[in-house]
Amino acid sequence: MKELIYHRMLLPAVAQNADRPCATNSGTGVSTTFAQHLDHVGRTIGGLRSLGVERGDRFAIMTLNSSEYLELYHAAFLGGGVINPLNLRFAPKELAYVLRDSGTKVCFVDAIFAKLIDAVKADAGLEHVVLVGGGDVPHTVSHADLLAAATPLIPDEGEETDPAVLMYTGGTTGLPKGVLLDQRAEMLNVYHVMMRLHLDRETVNLIQTPLFHAASMFGVLGGPAQGAHTVIVPMFEPTAVMKAVQAYQPTTTVMVPTMIGLTMAHPDFTPAGLGSFTDLVYGASPMPQALLEKTIALYPKMNIWQGYGMTESSSVLSFLGPDEHRAGGNYLRAAGRPLPGVVLSIQDDDGRILPTGEAGEVCARSGNFMIEYWNKPEATTEVFRGGWYHTGDAGYLDADGYLYLVDRVKDMIVTGGENVYSTEVENAIASHPAVLQVAVIGIPSEQWGEAVLAIVVLKEGAAATQEEIISHCREWIAGYKLPKTVEFRTEPLPLSGAMKVLKKDLRAPYWEGRERKVN
Repeated sequence: MKELIYHRMLLPAVAQNADRPCATNSGTGVSTTFAQHLDHVGRTIGGLRSLGVERGDRFAIMTLNSSEYLELYHAAFLGGGVINPLNLRFAPKELAYVLRDSGTKVCFVDAIFAKLIDAVKADAGLEHVVLVGGGDVPHTVSHADLLAAATPLIPDEGEETDPAVLMYTGGTTGLPKGVLLDQRAEMLNVYHVMMRLHLDRETVNLIQTPLFHAASMFGVLGGPAQGAHTVIVPMFEPTAVMKAVQAYQPTTTVMVPTMIGLTMAHPDFTPAGLGSFTDLVYGASPMPQALLEKTIALYPKMNIWQGYGMTESSSVLSFLGPDEHRAGGNYLRAAGRPLPGVVLSIQDDDGRILPTGEAGEVCARSGNFMIEYWNKPEATTEVFRGGWYHTGDAGYLDADGYLYLVDRVKDMIVTGGENVYSTEVENAIASHPAVLQVAVIGIPSEQWGEAVLAIVVLKEGAAATQEEIISHCREWIAGYKLPKTVEFRTEPLPLSGAMKVLKKDLRAPYWEGRERKVN
């Protein structure tokens, strides 16, 4: 008997919460009830059918976060098609490739991105561009007209193996890879998370991570399935988030560490700016220890969680819970223990499982992994070699099963024959009171092979010298790990659409014309 399909989650929640608020756009203040939400979802599916999109066909969306975005996700999960959420930072050639590679014929846009999509429309093979909201921009049909003309349709339940999401990862080199996820993987992820994190109809969940990113998936699926009220910030910006917190008093949210740091560093920040949350989940990139300690000290009653995972696991593998955060010490360096149903191992380059405490590549087994990389059978086989998913992260497990991440394998710096994990150096530098942002990379060195370079952005009005930064690090890390050079920048570090520092962009000028060996 089937269970791992979204019909079994959303439809009962709508029946039990029909007149309660389902989704609110914090930018416009417009809300929909659960009954209205399902009506819009049904009309979206009917509209997709009129444009030739069936259950297994892909449709794309490139807009800011919105209630309509949530409706499009739910339309996909109720059998309306396979949603292809586009990264808002994709360049035109990446967009054209993703749309063409996925076979997408219909793309939903808003006024901000309509011209960009129009510029690649012919190359990408798009047939229909649906405009969400107003604006004098290129499109073939408006979202409002599409829904008004559609007959609401909720298809019969499909299969647990039906694809629901095709999410292209930004990639570190080359073109993005499409991660194809089915109902079973996504529903298992929801169940796994709900075994640790409690949501119910009294929950107000604030979505501020981009809806094209896997970090938002539990909010997209789990919150509405539990009757929670979902408040959506169109695009992360500290002031917008703090206003939404004040207006809606949300109880739960997910934030990338960069978001937390930028919000707390904002001139208008007070503890009330994030003070309504009973549960705050962070993840998707390393959390500087100094920022984590500051957050815990500022909100001693808040349940703080760390989630670790990736798009391919739809998206969570391990959680570090509130008890560990309150206990402090070594726990604050951990990425938690695997969720129920997830098995982790640490492996060397030959696929041998390493003993407790020894660092290697983090590998995982669970039911919430992708079907495949779209149109990339060789890459799929490689990443699942030996019956394990190979994450590309370096880490180790302790005797109690806690996972400790030390770096991305590709970000590890080999200097003078010694391995230096960039996150360890970044944590040391981030503890300096003048530092707002830091990224540590390896650059070519005739003497050392690679030299450690720290790129630092200072807080407004603060001052520090290279010598001061390096001297500060000596208290935290061994001499061979110290940065050889500190480069100060006044502009913010480049970030991906998911608010991760783009180290590949920082490395590129230094490695131009050279080949960097990645262990």
